Amino acid sequence: MSQAELFGAGDASGCVFCRVVSGETPAAVVLDDEVAIAFLDHRPLFAGHCLLVPRAHHETLADLPAGQVGPLFGRARRLARAVEQATEAQGSFIAINNRISQSVPHLHVHIVPRRQGDGLKGFFWPRQKYASAEAMEQLRARIAAAVAG
Repeated sequence: MSQAELFGAGDASGCVFCRVVSGETPAAVVLDDEVAIAFLDHRPLFAGHCLLVPRAHHETLADLPAGQVGPLFGRARRLARAVEQATEAQGSFIAINNRISQSVPHLHVHIVPRRQGDGLKGFFWPRQKYASAEAMEQLRARIAAAVAG
């Protein structure tokens, strides 16, 4: 069974996070308002690792309506401060997976407390270099063109 079939990608009826939003599935909720709900991740990287999800079902950040981006990230900002304060962390790691490594296809923001020397090494994959300055510039130009439209 695919993730889409299992979690109802694009269809809130089978989505585990939509069931948390509706109250059907219990969660350790830390924020709950008209925009979003946040709860402790049941498999945290570190204690205090939270997931922030919009109440409405949207699979990825690109699917989130433009008018909802600011309100959602306002909550992410507030939650990051709260997680750092509550866990006495030195900082935090904020991340979103879009499709790849997205275990539940409902947009969610990871808020993870961080401490110097906590063992989390930057990103979770090896870094790569561009083949050349020209290759980097060509890719930069393609991305800029895509952003423009």
